[in-house]
Amino acid sequence: MNNPKVYLDYAATTPVDSWVLNAMLPYFKDDFGNPSSVHTFGQRAEAALETSRESVAQVLNCRPDEIIFTSCGSESDNLAVRGAAMETRQKRQANHILISPVEHHAVSRTAQQLAVLQDFEVEFLPVDSFGMIYPESVAERIRPDTALVSVMYANNEIGTINPIAEIGEVCHSAGIPFHTDAVQAAAYLPINVNSLNVDLLSIGAHKFYGPKGVGALYVRKGVPILPVQTGGSQEFGLRAGTHNIPYIVGLAKALNLAQEERDQRIDLIMPLRDRLIGQILEEIPGSQLSGHPTLRLPNHASFVFHGADGNLLLTYLDIAGFACSSGSACKTGNPEPSDVLLALGLPPEWALGSLRVTLGHATSPRDIDAFLEVLPSLVERARQNSFSSS
Repeated sequence: MNNPKVYLDYAATTPVDSWVLNAMLPYFKDDFGNPSSVHTFGQRAEAALETSRESVAQVLNCRPDEIIFTSCGSESDNLAVRGAAMETRQKRQANHILISPVEHHAVSRTAQQLAVLQDFEVEFLPVDSFGMIYPESVAERIRPDTALVSVMYANNEIGTINPIAEIGEVCHSAGIPFHTDAVQAAAYLPINVNSLNVDLLSIGAHKFYGPKGVGALYVRKGVPILPVQTGGSQEFGLRAGTHNIPYIVGLAKALNLAQEERDQRIDLIMPLRDRLIGQILEEIPGSQLSGHPTLRLPNHASFVFHGADGNLLLTYLDIAGFACSSGSACKTGNPEPSDVLLALGLPPEWALGSLRVTLGHATSPRDIDAFLEVLPSLVERARQNSFSSS
């Protein structure tokens, strides 16, 4: 089946909301000008740009000139980690980066590249069995030469929500810039940057029913940051390149809808998620929830199944009409468990059998009924045909 009937992978991406699409359309054809141009076409595009910036700033409770538009959440993470680390080192010779081992690769691989090519020291914070990072752990490891701390708000793979505000307090007390990857969180959690005590915060529109190809980075005024994409003076000199006005307009509209409708969306989706988790753990032997049991994203359910091949399970589910995802990656025919699941202390025979089920606007009770009906037999089939039994 090329197009699965039931989409249960909203943490990967979401469809563009019709209200968002309608807001974007005029800027593809009618108001198509370059906002850097001085003529009327450019002025209209610039007005849309700055209106969108003000709209995003209002949601984040910050100044408009603290919002930097990017191409995606990953670029926002890159600019935050690389830009802040490099500039902080230049200003006060700080050489130490503190991150968690369960970060998105946009953070972890950026930090690792800084270690290899720029001689930064990268230290990983400890996590508990739910993948959570604690403020006390940050406080114990912050040093005078720490350039940046980066801890994600909510984990994309296991759904765990971290105590960002408390970690931010620790960082601010020490005078250390604090970044959070809020790409998954923005769809369902408050993102008031002052309440969260963050200096840098990354979002990507396609995680909350906006278009792919646009993101934003909040940069608190006065936080040292170096541009990593040079050229023109767009985005206050921090991100060169012609503005993608239709997509920026879409991001602003989608973010406002996500925050305005947050409580309503949670009320609709959490009961479905809780039923899904409860029934799977009860009915499938050798199953375990990954991530925190309660402090998790309201649309997010993730599991590991002992002795199952997670990639095979995804294939079987896809054939049965359900689109989900897994934490394991298959490389050259050899399945490997994800870094996140290994960081939780799960042995490979558990970590290789991972499944992420994330719900969204279109998910119905009927979808959950149908999914729960087929899953137990497909897990058993994935066990029988797994790498461990071959």
